[in-house]
Amino acid sequence: MKLKILKDPNPLLRVKTVKIKDPLADNVQELVLNMIETMYANNGVGLAATQVGSNLRVCVIETEGVQYVLINPQITAKSKIKIISEEGCLSFPGKFFPIPRSKEVQVRYIDQNGKASKLKGRDLLARAIQHELDHLDGILIIDRVKKTKKPKSVTLDKNLKK
Repeated sequence: MKLKILKDPNPLLRVKTVKIKDPLADNVQELVLNMIETMYANNGVGLAATQVGSNLRVCVIETEGVQYVLINPQITAKSKIKIISEEGCLSFPGKFFPIPRSKEVQVRYIDQNGKASKLKGRDLLARAIQHELDHLDGILIIDRVKKTKKPKSVTLDKNLKK
């Protein structure tokens, strides 16, 4: 079932999520499936539970044809090399901001089957992991825009197709 994506300034986007005790519980599995459907229906790279009004610590990501379900994710290592790149968000439709992110990250999580896992991501996957984990901590992309610069956003022409 496709879920409604919350848009800024909805205060639920600022809620810090809670750890999931039973990753195999029906409500968690149903949420994951609905989040995946919602992410694809909105052409997203990732989606965090907070974006659909849930306070559970789970996000879904798809890059380069590989789908990831991260339950109770925690970044365990980040590269010191940071890359600034235009980043969008389904909760800020049509807007992109220059966001600095670590080029590589390592994350510990539980997968959709309840198995403890580790993942090393770089480039787009690393960016998506950091973005979605920010959501799970109540942090939005506008919070990551360089403090020294005024937040700039670019609005896409709705008549243009990808």
